[in-house]
Amino acid sequence: MSKPLSLAFDPIARADELWQQRWGPVPSMGAITSIMRAHQILLAEVDAVVRPYGLTFARYEALVLLTFSKAGELTMSKIGERLMVHPTSVTNTVDRLVKSGLVDKRPNPNDGRGTLASITDRGREVVEAATRDLMEMEFGLGAYDAEECAEIFAILRPLRISARDFEES
Repeated sequence: MSKPLSLAFDPIARADELWQQRWGPVPSMGAITSIMRAHQILLAEVDAVVRPYGLTFARYEALVLLTFSKAGELTMSKIGERLMVHPTSVTNTVDRLVKSGLVDKRPNPNDGRGTLASITDRGREVVEAATRDLMEMEFGLGAYDAEECAEIFAILRPLRISARDFEES
């Protein structure tokens, strides 16, 4: 798949100008449009890196989360909570990882209704290799230095707090 040709102008800046002419200045419109476009760009770049491993970024995140757990396993509900996704998305993600041999599922011995997902040895190999590749391409953020990445994190943190992603400490 070839990359689309670059435009001769910034379409988001142009949309912002037109927005201002019609409805007045609303800086949040230009910001949200830029964030959404950045999301598209980054997701496409990261997915291209993990695709050869049979992963999407969502599946990669689930594998990383399992590697962070002490025993290499978590309940499905805990995975959804930590990744902040709907239970149906967790089930879909984990089932695809199971089908790929990267994760195993079993009943939770501590809760008869729950299910545990655990990373396999193959899953650990894949997540290590994919992580090396993602770090090499700086997760798509190579246009920014470490300080700018920290600024992006800090700028977006209040948004995540207001969305109640976590309790502010």
